[in-house]
Amino acid sequence: MKVSALFLPLALCCVALSAGAEDLSGTLLKVKESGTLTLGYRESSVPFSYLDAEGKPVGYAFEVCRAVGESVKKRLNMPDLKIRYQPVTSANRIPLIQNGTVDIECGSTTNSLVRQRQAAFGISYFGIQVSAAVNKKSGIRSFKDLDGKNVTVTAGTTSVALLKAFEKKEGIRTRLLMTKDFAESMQLVANGRADAFILDDVLLAGQIANLSNPDDFMILDASLSKEPYGPMFRKDDPQFKALVDETILEMMRSGRLAELYKTWFEKPIPPKNVNLAFPMNQTTKDLFAHPNSDGI
Repeated sequence: MKVSALFLPLALCCVALSAGAEDLSGTLLKVKESGTLTLGYRESSVPFSYLDAEGKPVGYAFEVCRAVGESVKKRLNMPDLKIRYQPVTSANRIPLIQNGTVDIECGSTTNSLVRQRQAAFGISYFGIQVSAAVNKKSGIRSFKDLDGKNVTVTAGTTSVALLKAFEKKEGIRTRLLMTKDFAESMQLVANGRADAFILDDVLLAGQIANLSNPDDFMILDASLSKEPYGPMFRKDDPQFKALVDETILEMMRSGRLAELYKTWFEKPIPPKNVNLAFPMNQTTKDLFAHPNSDGI
């Protein structure tokens, strides 16, 4: 779906009218009958979706999910609708959406054509580059320098396939260390058990910022891929997708999403009040200028 910024008000109007005229189906019917909407969140995807010092989910993408929750309340005329929060991981986020445990997940999930076979995506709210975090003293300055090195990746991320493709293309070989979450992967690099951690650049920035010695690490000025992040929910549910897309389009049009970006990427954030100092990259600017839910 591609919508020019010039036509956002018209697009919003048409989506709202069509959704209002339909009988409830899919997720909205499920939520109406159960009285509960379940939002999936990540525990360590700083600053998109993670736990603060009090163990409460927070983050840029999490706020998008919360906005969708408010839209659902209005659409169903249920101001007292119960919003439930469910932790998910890279490995179980799709199964939990498919089996109905989670209704929508807003985190650091790449909208890929492969994943679109299993789930649906709303308009992308961020664009990244897949890069690598290394110790500055390691001498690693490119992906080719990882030949023969220990490289850590998190289970369920696109990093695994991207690294394998790069190895095949460039004729190099790495020793792969698989972990269950981002924090564990970053710790392997921090304690010297791994030479590099491959992940989306902004997530690496978040992991580095929360180390006790962040100045000792860097993100390579290189990438394996550029990817869009977006909200993920069940397939074949056009009514719910229309509501999700309408919500994000309105956040873009009003400037609310840009303000959320500044809050989470350019200002001190919990739990350590670290500023990621990560200005909006060109990929994300392009997504804001030309909203779409295209996968890669």
